[in-house]
Amino acid sequence: MFYFSLGLLALGAGGVKGALPALGGDQFDHKDPKEAKALARYFNWLLLSTTLGACVGVTGIVYLTTEKHKWYWGFFISTVATFIGFTVLALGKPFYRLREPKMADSPIIRITQVIVVAINNSKLALPDSPDELYEIRKTENDFREEIISHTNQFRFLDKAAIVPKDSKTTPWTVCTVTQVEEVKILTRMLPILFSTVIMNTCLAQLQTFSVMQGNFMNRKIGNFNVPAASIPIIPLVFMSILVPIYEFFFVPFARKITKHPSGITQLQRVGVGLVLSAISMAIAGIVEVKRRDQAHRDIMKPISLFWLSFQYGIFGIADMFTLVGLLEFFYREAPIGMRSLSTSFTWLTLSFGYFLSTVFVNVINAITKRTSSSKQGWIHGLDLDSSHLNLFYWFLAILSCLNFLNYLYWASWYKYKTEEPDHSEPKAIDMTTEQLPVEEVPDPTEAKGEDLSTRPLVAEEEPEHTEAKAKDLSTGPLLMKEGSTVDGGVTEVHEGPSSVQTEDSKQQPTS
Repeated sequence: MFYFSLGLLALGAGGVKGALPALGGDQFDHKDPKEAKALARYFNWLLLSTTLGACVGVTGIVYLTTEKHKWYWGFFISTVATFIGFTVLALGKPFYRLREPKMADSPIIRITQVIVVAINNSKLALPDSPDELYEIRKTENDFREEIISHTNQFRFLDKAAIVPKDSKTTPWTVCTVTQVEEVKILTRMLPILFSTVIMNTCLAQLQTFSVMQGNFMNRKIGNFNVPAASIPIIPLVFMSILVPIYEFFFVPFARKITKHPSGITQLQRVGVGLVLSAISMAIAGIVEVKRRDQAHRDIMKPISLFWLSFQYGIFGIADMFTLVGLLEFFYREAPIGMRSLSTSFTWLTLSFGYFLSTVFVNVINAITKRTSSSKQGWIHGLDLDSSHLNLFYWFLAILSCLNFLNYLYWASWYKYKTEEPDHSEPKAIDMTTEQLPVEEVPDPTEAKGEDLSTRPLVAEEEPEHTEAKAKDLSTGPLLMKEGSTVDGGVTEVHEGPSSVQTEDSKQQPTS
């Protein structure tokens, strides 16, 4: 029963973390400059609210469960808080901007269609011009909310948009350029996603080994003994203070320089976080050397717990930059129908990082056990004083630096999504292929307000002129000869016979 409840907790938390960023982001129009700024602010406040909730969890609930040994109170408080949150969310439903999902918008189906059709068309040659690929204009397509411009990356996927010659255009025989570009966007996101896994591996170490370090340190604040499980409050406090400072001071200052709604781009923000995570691991190794040396000198006088605040504080700043940067990046860049899926990538990197942490510990222990003279790994047993945790931290610091270089490559390679301009707006006309619209000349009889029903209609023949001459409009309007163009599509004007003879022209003899 206990494991079943943990499974339900993981399922619910995964659903909330995947849907909440997309739901909140949908309330803003990122094409509106004002709302684009509000969208960037939303992700910062989302992080702050999550941080404040975590502060309550690692302090109040941990104190009840570990110091007072009232585990049921911890679960009860969490259940009540979750119910209150659900109630508030439900009360706001009438005010939300909601996008009704359609079967055609299923991310899995759309991705599968592109891959299947591209494989089926693998033997076909791509057209010379991307304009020959299949696309549905906005005027013909009501359920899609955006049209994504064609890009030259992953050209083999463009074969899914080749129009079939001998079959009907169905979703499983041809895909639109927009649909193909959606798959390209998700593919371009993958290197960015995997470049942040190492940082989450470092986070896993701080939430495990740093807690173990705390058990060997002086955890007293006056007469109060800080629970070891409450040690993660240190980065949470840093984040709670720094998020408002970042929002109210750094973003407006950076916005004046970069003109970007978020101050700096999302990928720049992630890059800053990756650098800070490497620095945090290096400092963690230094603090561990100091802790272990003090324990070897006098085990009864350990160093203070607050030495961990250096590594935790820097990593808290790194997490603030990276987490919000990833959420905003995956939301902004994702296709409209795949935003919940893409924002879930942020938490996917977190889970990958924790799994990789276990792999690193086991592999490094196995290797160092064979190479060390003591035949013991860097991290063995529960006694950190006889281990080499500092070397493991420095290994992660070096790995983080290499990962940052890898990230720089993929971030510079990444091509941001561009949407096609609104087709309802007037476009520049290509003079080599299009005909210019010709403004009709009003009938002079209509200008005079005469009643044509009382006058006979007399056809008047006019000879064609080879040279442009001034013409009396009283003899009739200009008629256009359709289909003839001169010098790059400019329609040739011919003077044609007037279909209506005016009073003055009837009195004049025919020339």
